[in-house]
Amino acid sequence: MNNNDRVNFGSRLGVVAAAAGSAVGLGNIWRFPYELGQNGGAAFLLIYLGFVLLLGMPIMLSEFLIGRMGQANSAGSFKQIAPNSKWSLIGVMGVIASFLILGFYAVVSGWTLEYVVQAIGDQFRNRDTATLAQVFTNFSSNSYRPLLWMFLFAVGTYFIVLAGIKDGIEKSSKFLMPMLLILIIALGARSITLPNGYEGLQFLFRPDFSRINSEVVLGAMGQAFFSMSLGMGCMITYGSYINKKNQLSHTVIEVSIIDTIIAILASIAIFPAVFSLGINPAQGPELVFITLPSVFANIPGGYIWSIVFFVLLAVAALTSAISLLEVIVAYFVEEFKIKRQKAALIATIIIIVLGTLASLSLGPLKDVQVFGHGLFSLFDTISSRILMPLGGLAIAIFTGWIIDTDKIKAELSNNGKFNIKYVPVFLFLTRYLAPILISIIFIHQLLS
Repeated sequence: MNNNDRVNFGSRLGVVAAAAGSAVGLGNIWRFPYELGQNGGAAFLLIYLGFVLLLGMPIMLSEFLIGRMGQANSAGSFKQIAPNSKWSLIGVMGVIASFLILGFYAVVSGWTLEYVVQAIGDQFRNRDTATLAQVFTNFSSNSYRPLLWMFLFAVGTYFIVLAGIKDGIEKSSKFLMPMLLILIIALGARSITLPNGYEGLQFLFRPDFSRINSEVVLGAMGQAFFSMSLGMGCMITYGSYINKKNQLSHTVIEVSIIDTIIAILASIAIFPAVFSLGINPAQGPELVFITLPSVFANIPGGYIWSIVFFVLLAVAALTSAISLLEVIVAYFVEEFKIKRQKAALIATIIIIVLGTLASLSLGPLKDVQVFGHGLFSLFDTISSRILMPLGGLAIAIFTGWIIDTDKIKAELSNNGKFNIKYVPVFLFLTRYLAPILISIIFIHQLLS
């Protein structure tokens, strides 16, 4: 089952940086703050942390386990562990999900590049929220400019993945992740010094349990699952590159901590500024591209901080996109015996085509509807509401019920070298609790 010639990450730091880069993306810096704002702040945060522990970490460990045991791509690992079965379809679903996610994710990531340029050009100054909303609508529905940025982002991701595991993914992650952390800490430090910024911190860290209801709990559960890049093959693929010397449970803990810290730091960077200017913290996705530019236009030093923030967004987007593209490339290389350069090129071309359709669906193709969704929304819905939950559910069942328990213990302990007293708890969570929670997420997503 082992492939001794398989390329591995060169260091433990490289493993953590790459896996954390996969987990840390726009979901942490864009989606998490507005989910937090819409669901009452600190109470949501506490519930979210509980689900990271009970759901996110067991599934991440399961994915790493499958990848390192199988020593192959997201589909090939299942073939190695359970040959002559249909379980490899889980990995194929991950590849399809990665394509669809990158189809719209590359578009949004391109928006971050546009806003870096706007920030450098000081284009937020003297513009109110209504004007900035119109600017965003005009840009996102434009036929050409979003496509240019989407193309540049996709090509940048292509060159990093093309360079390989050590020279591309690992090296870039070791640089990008510290950069991201420095930027977000600097932005947070500035935000909490604003007048009335303390109110934003209270909103984040003083729980109001009266706000908790079923929607808040389900929202926190879904966010914990999706923000950790689970159910899409990323962690299985990265797991296959992890050396046996690495203790998988430690890697999961470290990645989960980094992912959560980045999400909290993003909220610290955003909410004190929002409260300082009396802006509604429950605003949705427009918080990043409309509301925050208005904030930057009205705070001292806002020109510099707007540049810092949108560079931060672009970096976070890139670290996640790298992992998604690697899922596809590894699958093409190993299942179809295509050279890495050709596989990366084919995958990138397909992503650019999907991204073009997604971008144009916000403008010239907005009347094109499939099952009541525009193409941008369709790609998001199929991947996040169907493929990812189904993938996560199948991974939990496969780990908990299909893989032999002795093989799980041997892999997690590196044949007895590591302490694995946590395994009974891990197996309970993957066999019983995680499938129940993911099924609830899946049903809720379909009905909402």
